[in-house]
Amino acid sequence: MQDDGTLAPPPDDFVPPKPDASHVALRTASAIGLAIIAFAAAWGGVLPFAGFVLAVALFMSWEWCGVVRGGGVDAALVVQGLAVAAATALAALGFAALGVAVLVIGTIIVLALEFGGRPILSAAGVLYAGLPAVALVWLRSDEPTGFEAVLFIVLVVVATDTLAFATGRLAGGPRLAPAISPNKTWSGFLGGITAAGLAAAGFATALNGPVGLLAATGIAMGIIAQLGDLAESAMKRSFHIKDVSQLLPGHGGFMDRMDGLVPVAVAAALVGLFLDPHAPAGALLAGLSRGGP
Repeated sequence: MQDDGTLAPPPDDFVPPKPDASHVALRTASAIGLAIIAFAAAWGGVLPFAGFVLAVALFMSWEWCGVVRGGGVDAALVVQGLAVAAATALAALGFAALGVAVLVIGTIIVLALEFGGRPILSAAGVLYAGLPAVALVWLRSDEPTGFEAVLFIVLVVVATDTLAFATGRLAGGPRLAPAISPNKTWSGFLGGITAAGLAAAGFATALNGPVGLLAATGIAMGIIAQLGDLAESAMKRSFHIKDVSQLLPGHGGFMDRMDGLVPVAVAAALVGLFLDPHAPAGALLAGLSRGGP
């Protein structure tokens, strides 16, 4: 999505400064490389995908620790890492509910360990990194549509992020939430939603699915993704930082890149759970595995 920029708010109805060509090239190359690895892992099956998701979740856990507690390996980070690893493994083995229970236990332990510091924010990191990991692995495990469901989620989030960033940079205009993220604009927000709907509709058309229903689903996911971006921006602003780390060239850290995917993955899993807990991926894609309506 659009970069957070500096902490000083810009004037109203502004056009954000355009990044230089080298930054755009670095950002693009980094995104493409990550996308290729993610696609290959998802295509390879549940276990390779679970390994990739776990690696990202552990990086996010380390970044969360760095933001909230100032970095370094402490007891809370170890507990969080173990809980996230165990939960992801359980989801890959078909025990997603047990994985969620492990995350809850890890959250309680971190809460106790950090009592007197920032207990709630520290404990929230377990769920922030762990829940989307379990959600994505659980959806990927639902054959024969698990791969398509994960691809759909990632495609919509990437389309939202990319077009929100591009539209906001090109069009500028009124700011969306200047107190939280001064470079985000309403034009970028609307551009991201439009991109989400179009990407979802294109995906449905390519796989002969229900175009209207999936387009509406994509729009809802685009809104959730941007709300997730704003939530992470608010957290970073409260700690007076722009990026959580520099692990991803051109993007900052994994939390900076995954801020939209985190809530969308969890929301998608909840929808699948509500519609059909035995076939959540197929339910999310509106019966695509059965040829659609």
